[in-house]
Amino acid sequence: MNWITLLGLIAAFCTTISFLPQAIKTIKTQDTSSISLSMYIFFTVGTFLWLLFGLFSNNIPIIIANFITLILASIILIFKIKHTSNRS
Repeated sequence: MNWITLLGLIAAFCTTISFLPQAIKTIKTQDTSSISLSMYIFFTVGTFLWLLFGLFSNNIPIIIANFITLILASIILIFKIKHTSNRS
């Protein structure tokens, strides 16, 4: 493994793991009132597009980071949409 791939994997770990506390908190409390729906929609779509980019360019750090982040962001987005729907 070269140093650029290692750098990418460390960066992927740091940015991906940052979503874990929010996902856990959202699942436990089901409180999404302070989360912007439009931001999470754009973020989740962007993460999906980064995942596609990683797949098409065969970039392992980008694939791993965005696959995991997409799952975590999707969980938060689903709770946010559910919470927003229940308010209406």
